[in-house]
Amino acid sequence: MKIFIDGRFYSEQDAKISVLDHGLLYGDGVFEGIRAYNGRVFKLREHLERLFDSAKAIALTIPMSLEQVQEAVLETCRQNELRNGYIRLVVTRGVGTLGLDPHRCKNPSVIVIASTIQLYPVELYEKGMEIITVATTRNHHNAVNPAIKSLNYLNNVLAKIEANVAGVKEAVMLNAEGFVAECTGDNIFIVRRGVLHTPPLHTGALYGITRGVVIELARQHNLPVQETTLTRYDLYVAEECFLTGTGAEIVPVVRIDGRPIGDGVPGPITRRLVQEYRELTHRSGEPIWPEAGGGTGN
Repeated sequence: MKIFIDGRFYSEQDAKISVLDHGLLYGDGVFEGIRAYNGRVFKLREHLERLFDSAKAIALTIPMSLEQVQEAVLETCRQNELRNGYIRLVVTRGVGTLGLDPHRCKNPSVIVIASTIQLYPVELYEKGMEIITVATTRNHHNAVNPAIKSLNYLNNVLAKIEANVAGVKEAVMLNAEGFVAECTGDNIFIVRRGVLHTPPLHTGALYGITRGVVIELARQHNLPVQETTLTRYDLYVAEECFLTGTGAEIVPVVRIDGRPIGDGVPGPITRRLVQEYRELTHRSGEPIWPEAGGGTGN
């Protein structure tokens, strides 16, 4: 594997950062997870825009233009001959001191890793998954704003630990007011009486790229979509439920906190959206190689 670090490519064994990098010491940085399908990088522009927004929100200046970062992502895919896979794009504050002061970090680092990913077993996409709600509360907006996709993911990790202890793959996180925010790595949707509902961003949900695609697909087919403040009650009485994320794509949920959702199997709206999302990802995106053709997916 070839890994991009600050303008150069290194083997996996030689790819290193300093132990004084504030990304390591304090989780001080931002990242994106991006997918490649069929020789194209899906929604690359949207991911880069979100990366730059996250960096701006924490006063981190990315030492490359958006276009340069885009080319670094594409070239990393080429170097690894990656047609289908996962790209992790990381920007750290850079080398500093053992103190917190970010002004001592003079040179932020840009890292691109292109490899493969398998978040959930294949059978979960056919049979659906079970999830739980957990005690770990989603970060408050005045703490670490959930809109910032930062390297400090301990809030999500703690919730994931609770899910693992309970024997499930994913967990619903509530905000400080008790409303549904999102899952540890995915946005959440429910279907109720023919309407698709998802928590509004102000409740603590990430500005999900896949979330946005699903909302677009639903509206294209005249499926009503509402950003609704949800409680656990709303999850329990839902007719369908599914999670969305770049890595997860769209995964059906059939049981929450031991309660079956609908008939306990993936519902028709979920299945339709899964199929349409898969078709979209394989026909659009930024070409890695010019011969891949196709649009930008924007």
